[in-house]
Amino acid sequence: MKSRSRAAASTRLFLPSLALLLAGALPARAQVVVKMATLVPDGSKYHLILKEMLEKWKTSTQGRVTARLYPGSVAGDDQDVVRKMRLGSLNAGLLTSSGVSAVDPSVMALQIPMLYSSYEEIDHVLSVMGPRLEASMASKGFVVLAWADGGWVRFFTKTPVRTPDELKPLKLFAWGNDTDALEIWKGAGFNPVPLPSTEISTALQTGLVSALPSPPTAAVLLQWYQHAKYMTDVKWGLLLGAMLVNKSTWDKISAEDQASLRAAAAEAGARLRAEARTSEERDIAAMKARGLNVVAVDAKAEALWRTAAEAAYPKVRGKIVPEASFDEARRILADYRAKKATAPKK
Repeated sequence: MKSRSRAAASTRLFLPSLALLLAGALPARAQVVVKMATLVPDGSKYHLILKEMLEKWKTSTQGRVTARLYPGSVAGDDQDVVRKMRLGSLNAGLLTSSGVSAVDPSVMALQIPMLYSSYEEIDHVLSVMGPRLEASMASKGFVVLAWADGGWVRFFTKTPVRTPDELKPLKLFAWGNDTDALEIWKGAGFNPVPLPSTEISTALQTGLVSALPSPPTAAVLLQWYQHAKYMTDVKWGLLLGAMLVNKSTWDKISAEDQASLRAAAAEAGARLRAEARTSEERDIAAMKARGLNVVAVDAKAEALWRTAAEAAYPKVRGKIVPEASFDEARRILADYRAKKATAPKK
């Protein structure tokens, strides 16, 4: 009996030691904190969608992946965010085309001015070009988790603008780091003012800028229309965006958790797109109720905008959009329109 007691006591002493040894031998599950930045304003519907997505990341991975969200440009404009993602001080971003094109300029093929006439056309071209764009960005150290957009860009101005010639004298906001775009605007006779997006509000208030290309959603959320009370009702182009994470962070996450993150991001991206697209009329109505004047553009004036845009295509092709991507987008769009035109009506 004494022998059995001593054996049992030894076992009780030995088991905790064995557990400690095994715990030390097994690799600990890595916990990853993703620091994500965006221009989306704090408290907006878009901000809430992102917060819900990040909560799903935490829940679905049982806390192995958590996130800190920096909304409202607190981390700088999109160019700053991409730079910080490369340095590792940020890990992810919901970016407009200004940031995404800093990774791969081919994405600008999706917002060639006056090329697309509907969301359906853009969605189709993106469905074809998307896999290649995503592979290209992955090779450059960035993983695309979801595509998004902010709706159709219009021109918000301090004085009424109906035609391109009426826009030319105004001081037009342009992304500060996009020297090629600045050259094209200037060459076409416009007056671009290069600034970071974080300075738009101040520039409008002080008169440094008197015209701004922006989707209605951004204009109402950021109150830009308060200082640019005219909106030219022409769809200049789509503001494309995407949710990116740097590959060094992504590779720290298990394949199982990556799948959960992708699923939540895809859902959030779809919600962000739907919100931007369905809120447009509501946003314009809200701004009109607060003093915005919508400048109607008839078919003749719209043709002038199209002519102005197309006149710049030879320079856009190669400088803003790589030649192969520019040609690919136009070919895909032409094929889509041709098939749609010959398809039997339902």
